Amino acid sequence: MKRLLVLLVLIAASVSARAGTPVILVFGDSISAGYGLARVEQGWVALLQTRLRTQEYGYQVVNASVSGETTAGGLARLPRALTLHKPAIVILELGGNDGLRALPLAQMRANLVRMAELATAAGAKVLLLGMRIPPNYGPEYTEQFRLAYSDLARDQKLPLVPFLLNNIALNPSLIQADGIHPNELGQPPLLANVWPMLKPLLHK
Repeated sequence: MKRLLVLLVLIAASVSARAGTPVILVFGDSISAGYGLARVEQGWVALLQTRLRTQEYGYQVVNASVSGETTAGGLARLPRALTLHKPAIVILELGGNDGLRALPLAQMRANLVRMAELATAAGAKVLLLGMRIPPNYGPEYTEQFRLAYSDLARDQKLPLVPFLLNNIALNPSLIQADGIHPNELGQPPLLANVWPMLKPLLHK
């Protein structure tokens, strides 16, 4: 009986410790969900958790990314995720699927703005991960898509990674056969693109 009580106390302490650990919520699409990777541990989000642990940052990473997600879908899901996880930091990585589907950019911008506002109102710092798209829909749409991220970062005073796939997208050795998603070798460069803008938001 005594041994059982000790075990229960240890379990309760462990749960309590995890509950007190600040959360980084990664809220994205297939790029952050690890689409096409053999194991989830290969993805940049899992690599982020490992780096935080090795460098003794006391954060728990929650990956709430969904392959195929648009900004509209993300906006619908975000309130519950904020309530459930109470994140200290939200890494917002959405919009790529809006661009690939040529969805209206005004609505995409509005969705991103609203998500940033909801996360900030919930007490979280927001890191915005920018995306770019191929010029399939013409130079004007392509440029306006790119500007949606920089304009939001400027207006909302958010830290921004201008292009998450920088030094990855045009390197065939880092991209899967679909020409869109980074492969296993492309995951560390993804983290390398995110880390310089994320690190100032962290505390030990």
